[in-house]
Amino acid sequence: MVKNKNIGGHPNRSSQCKTKKPGFQSKEQTSLNNPAGDDVPAVPADLQTIGEGQLGFPDRVYLLASVIFQNNHLEKPAAQRLVNYGKERGLPLPAVKDEAMQRTAYELAFNTLKYQELLEDIMIDSCFYLFQQMPDDQMSLVAVMLYDFQERKFLPRERHGKEEIIREVRDVENYLRRYKTKLAASLARCRIKHDLLTIECILPESVKKKQERSSRLPLYAWVNTWKSSLNEVQSMLKTAGFTQVKSIGQLEGQTFCQDPHCGDVLVFPAQQRAQLYSTELLSNNKLIIQDKICSLGPNAVCSLLQEEGDVLMVGCFSGLTVSHTASLIARKHKANCNNQPTVYVCVSDHTNAQREDLQESVTAMGCKNVKLIPEDFHCLDGGDKRLQKVCVILLTPKCSVSAVSNPVEFILQENGDMDLMQDLSQDSIAQSKLEALVAQQRKDIDLALKFPKVLVVIYSTCSAYPDENEAVVSRALEQAKTRSEQEGEPRQATFRLSPSPFINPDHSEGQEETNLFFMLEPSAKSNGCFLAVLIKEPEPVVKEAPHEVLLRANAKGILDRIGSNQHTRKEQHRHSNRMTKKTQARISTPNLAVGVQPKNHETKSGSSSTMCGHQEFTNRRQSSQGKAKAPRLQASKTTTSRPFSSSKPESTSSTSLSKPENISLKKTFTSICKTTASTTTLHPAPPPAPPPATPSSPFVRPRKAPQEVLKPCVQIFPPIHFPSFFPPQRSQAGYGPSFSYSQWRTPTQTALLSRPSGNFPKDTSAKSRPLF
Repeated sequence: MVKNKNIGGHPNRSSQCKTKKPGFQSKEQTSLNNPAGDDVPAVPADLQTIGEGQLGFPDRVYLLASVIFQNNHLEKPAAQRLVNYGKERGLPLPAVKDEAMQRTAYELAFNTLKYQELLEDIMIDSCFYLFQQMPDDQMSLVAVMLYDFQERKFLPRERHGKEEIIREVRDVENYLRRYKTKLAASLARCRIKHDLLTIECILPESVKKKQERSSRLPLYAWVNTWKSSLNEVQSMLKTAGFTQVKSIGQLEGQTFCQDPHCGDVLVFPAQQRAQLYSTELLSNNKLIIQDKICSLGPNAVCSLLQEEGDVLMVGCFSGLTVSHTASLIARKHKANCNNQPTVYVCVSDHTNAQREDLQESVTAMGCKNVKLIPEDFHCLDGGDKRLQKVCVILLTPKCSVSAVSNPVEFILQENGDMDLMQDLSQDSIAQSKLEALVAQQRKDIDLALKFPKVLVVIYSTCSAYPDENEAVVSRALEQAKTRSEQEGEPRQATFRLSPSPFINPDHSEGQEETNLFFMLEPSAKSNGCFLAVLIKEPEPVVKEAPHEVLLRANAKGILDRIGSNQHTRKEQHRHSNRMTKKTQARISTPNLAVGVQPKNHETKSGSSSTMCGHQEFTNRRQSSQGKAKAPRLQASKTTTSRPFSSSKPESTSSTSLSKPENISLKKTFTSICKTTASTTTLHPAPPPAPPPATPSSPFVRPRKAPQEVLKPCVQIFPPIHFPSFFPPQRSQAGYGPSFSYSQWRTPTQTALLSRPSGNFPKDTSAKSRPLF
């Protein structure tokens, strides 16, 4: 980039300009040395810039240029001041609706600023300032018109048709025409004094290089995908007679090529503007002419934007830059029509007129995903509902525009800072202005890095000063890292530099960390720019040893006393539940399984315990099945309790049961076993009474893991016959006479009954024992 070391002071001027540089001819040289202006392509009337091919400008152009000069001229100390321009600054600009007229006025004022010192010497040497008593507030108009007067070799101004007449402009013009001989002689003496071939030789070397580059800059234009496509535009250009070449160096005549950094940007020779308008691509907003450095930011945003993320644009930009960004994003997410990303634009730094122009440009381009934010950027925060999905910020702050070869055109197109015109005319920025710009840039980038949901920040300038580029980014990264290491919540995330999404043809390989910044040097092919991509670092993954994880979990109570032999509260609770279930299983299941016990094991306490256990079972079953009938429950209770009250059943009863009754009895006992097992598992009962004195050894289940779920099981035992199963009121005809004596008995009466001993087989007890 161009290194401007003489900041704040006057650049060294070259007093010798003996030879012309080959292939270069400035506007001043064309007017003074070659008035005809050979090889100038024909331009349509609606595209012709005012002043090209004619002598002089309308009165309104001179008036607007004088106000611009008044607001930006170099004010010298009183001891060195030769010409007084008055003390008024910051005057409002006259209203000019014509864009070409406005551009011409700014160019005229900018050129007058370049030669301010030379023009003042001519006014003093010719005694024009001494003999013509002009008010101080009109000296700006005199300087502007004097520059144009010598530009056209002191020839009279041409007038075409009806023009607006401004009296003060006509008066100054008359004064200059009367002194034209003395003014021309004074200009000749100045050239001899400084040994100048042309007046351009008095300018600083850096300014002359910029003029040379600006005259050779190609024409850049991006494709508006809202209304067309790249293939369609290329096809239309080829139909119109254009030929596509591979590189910018091959551009000549009706040719065009694709930009090496931005795929949607086409490059043309500067002389082909009028030919482009003949294709109607420009008039239909399918092809938009804009400087290349304005297209780098939107292309970087498009390549780094996620599928479900919005964009926030902050800084100085035009409606064309906003439209370009929206166009690229819409093309990338064309498949997702229902949820396209939104481009939010901060317009607090824009005037009302600039906001209207921006809105008109966005509407004319057909953009549908742009929303303006009138609030100041520094008044926004991460909690704003509109910015919840913003993940990319494109920051293009105010800068010195020192890397741009045609600063006036760029400032007008991108709503730049007009206060820099005087500094740019001499290619040196005052130290105070540079410090103010840097301070504002630091504030903007620091705030952009503080948004919690932003993943990428793109910082772009068109400055040649490292203080506005690398220094600002490096300091912002250091500040963010420092804040992230501070204690307290919330902590700011850290960012790091990321390689640019553009492929630099000259440095495509071997980029080091210091070359992560993307920079374009000012040249005859393009203006200069600086771009840095800052990406949020992911949250660090803390690696801990296994024992550290266990200790931290135990401290939080996730694992109670892990590694200890003592049971935790949860384990004790599970252990007590398992013991309760096991005890109940011992009481209920073995007693149902045992059909007939030996006589010496039958006691009154055993009968009472059995009745108590079955009474609890009956009560639970009645509560869970509220709609069961009472007689059936009573029959079940009598059936399950009676066998245990007598160890020796009557043989006549057992032999008199029919086959269907045996089947019904088996089903009844099978359902009872299932209900008992499920009820015991799901609804633990309180500890029952102790078992008989000498019970048979119960089956002990192996201890299961605490995580296993106990499931009910079905056990089938040998058929056991119980006498007097049906109560008298439910007896039916057809049963044998052996059931005639059956009646309801209490548990106490059943226990006191005598037991028959004559017909009981000796091996019945052994056969009736459970299989386990």
